Amino acid sequence: MKALLALSLLLLLLLSTPHCAPQTPLIRGDALERSCLQQPLDCDDIYSQGYQTDGVYLIYPEGPSVPVPVFCDMTTEGGKWTVFQKRFNGSVSFFRGWNDYKLGFGRADGEYWLGKAGPKQVGALRARTWLTCCPSTGLQNLHLLTLKQKYELRVDLEDFENNTAYAKYADFSIAPNAVSAEEDGYSLYVAGFEDGGAGDSLSYHSGQKFSTFDRDQDLFLQNCAALSSGAFWFRSCHFANLNGFYLGGSHLSYANGINWAQWKGFYYSLKRTEMKIRRA
Repeated sequence: MKALLALSLLLLLLLSTPHCAPQTPLIRGDALERSCLQQPLDCDDIYSQGYQTDGVYLIYPEGPSVPVPVFCDMTTEGGKWTVFQKRFNGSVSFFRGWNDYKLGFGRADGEYWLGKAGPKQVGALRARTWLTCCPSTGLQNLHLLTLKQKYELRVDLEDFENNTAYAKYADFSIAPNAVSAEEDGYSLYVAGFEDGGAGDSLSYHSGQKFSTFDRDQDLFLQNCAALSSGAFWFRSCHFANLNGFYLGGSHLSYANGINWAQWKGFYYSLKRTEMKIRRA
């Protein structure tokens, strides 16, 4: 009788556990069958599971039934970085509206803003399965991540002369005290700057709401996103414009490239940028 009861409980558990699609070779991090309850929240969890190679992995910030593809940097300064912004060749336009930044765009194996993977990336998962089970991510999932754990932020930069620099912030969160993160404007909080040669261009933006050309939430009389050809946590307007136009180095236009003012000023558009978070 006890054995039958135990078997019944096991079957009930299996039937009530949400299905998690297995990882494909192109999206690593779930090669072994696991219960959804064990799915990773971020790249820190991926690293702890033994996957310590740079690449695209699935994480689950929204819950066990909603996989989200992200690029994990497993080598920089000990690894475990969840990358939420990546640019390196100008192949993806970042001059986009509010919904794109809320939901995400691009691909995690290329340039992206908390991007989504297409059907080719998911391999064994059919396109219709992916589209119904696995939406893109965006500002909302960035908020969810920083709501569940304390994170540090690292911003890696590279110019067209192969010089590199970075800036780190010991505390990073999105809308930490908001009842509704979107109504709060996905406001930015950063503190604890550490200089890696780039200087501090982000603390000026702390406390600001995210702005796009179709949702002006900055403190300037005009729309900073439109003026700067980007989208960011603008104030009046910016010292950092990492989602600006990919202008390929020095440019004549003012402050509308991929600018990090404390390193290269307002007339130099960077070659590569990565914004990434790791548990503090």
